Amino acid sequence: MFSVISSDLKQHEKGNYTLIGDVENNELGYFDKPLPCFGFGIGWFCLLFGFIFPLLWYYATILYFRNYYQKDPRERTGLAASAIAALIFTIAVLIAVFVIFV
Repeated sequence: MFSVISSDLKQHEKGNYTLIGDVENNELGYFDKPLPCFGFGIGWFCLLFGFIFPLLWYYATILYFRNYYQKDPRERTGLAASAIAALIFTIAVLIAVFVIFV
């Protein structure tokens, strides 16, 4: 198999044809698989269900700060949105506690 790849590269250098696949990058189909949690990804799943269970926002925030999105970069936006929701929720709770007790 390696001889076929090397001969393909030699022919490609001569300009005989265009190489369809990338020989050096074998992760071309890595992002073809769907995201976990019904295709939403963990971050968006935590954001949506965080309105029912706010602790999910904090779980997604921990994943965001531990660079969980390095495994799959598509998770980054959802995890960041959950982290922002956790921040807003924390500020709202602190203001509510301040107003009630002061």
